[in-house]
Amino acid sequence: MERQRRAAHCSHLRRVEFLPDRGGARPGSRGYAGRTGIQRRGITLPAGWLMKTYGSLAASAAIGLALAGNAAAAETSKCKLARIAEWSVGTQYYRPIVDGEINGRKIGILLDTGAQMSLVRRSATTKLGLTRYEAKDYRAFGGGGETQAEYVHIDEFRIGQAVRKNWRVLVAGEHDFGDEIAILLGDDFLHQVDIEFDLAHNAVRLYETRDCEGVPLAYWTTEPAGVVPIEAGAEVRLTVAINGKPFRAHLDSGASASVLAMPDAAQLGVTPDTAGVIAGGCTNGLGRKRVDSWIAPFESFAIGNEIIRDPKLRLAPVGEHTTDTETGSRLPSQLAGLPQMLLGADFLRAHRVLIAHSQRKMYFTYAGGTVFPSAPSKGCND
Repeated sequence: MERQRRAAHCSHLRRVEFLPDRGGARPGSRGYAGRTGIQRRGITLPAGWLMKTYGSLAASAAIGLALAGNAAAAETSKCKLARIAEWSVGTQYYRPIVDGEINGRKIGILLDTGAQMSLVRRSATTKLGLTRYEAKDYRAFGGGGETQAEYVHIDEFRIGQAVRKNWRVLVAGEHDFGDEIAILLGDDFLHQVDIEFDLAHNAVRLYETRDCEGVPLAYWTTEPAGVVPIEAGAEVRLTVAINGKPFRAHLDSGASASVLAMPDAAQLGVTPDTAGVIAGGCTNGLGRKRVDSWIAPFESFAIGNEIIRDPKLRLAPVGEHTTDTETGSRLPSQLAGLPQMLLGADFLRAHRVLIAHSQRKMYFTYAGGTVFPSAPSKGCND
């Protein structure tokens, strides 16, 4: 596979400081989350719980990292990264899963940029002895369609050094995936910070940035990093190109594999019946329905300064079962704002990524390995 890198025209910060955090979250409007979405009617959720934990999450020392770049820019820059936390990712997992506790019992926590709101999995509530209550004013959507929305009260939730007490959190999910994941920590938590996925080193790091407008934040590299803008008013939505055609993508760390929506693949002349397309297996999400996927060859995939030649991308009916029926209508309609592609944990495994919510940019460098693995698998009815 040929990889090409176009030069990025940007200067680099010479010295990035990690300082103890002093608190403060960035507000922002949140929209539909591609893989896991929540609709609510007239209810305000408790918010800002991360702000309450900043003190216990603060780094204990200030350190500096030297980077190559424009010396004059570095001397005048006041840019600082306050490292709030570093979490170890379980080496036995493909997706970013970290350890935590619910009411003193150990659990797995999936860091899920594809979830609009944090959720407890329904199967986990039974194992943990949590009482579920009907959430009448909520509807939950995910891969596989709609799932019943409920909620539970958690006396104490821990992740790293952070603690939240008396947490009322939504419950969703129709399947027991047979792993230790109890909570999907979603965008309501993650968008408050800049978050770095360094899965090659089994680490996820949280930052607050200060005075870094216009300053490149890929502190770990002396080479030009890839950078793409994140859409305003959405989660981690960005633009990629497949066969030279732009598509709206959603970075979804909760999805094991990246996937292109079938109607959008069809725009490029690729369908399950196209020569060279093979079965990609049966997939499911929070919803009740399981869906077939396929693996198809394409000419190119591009994001930022990176081009992948002859990639094999997974196709699936993204959003096909994510529908809503308006009052007074018998016809379901697809929810607006669905992404055309999900960039999943396979993309994160092959890159080091910093989601800079503070700048609405995503920085990344290639870390090694195949970006889009393509092992064939049996379909849902096989």
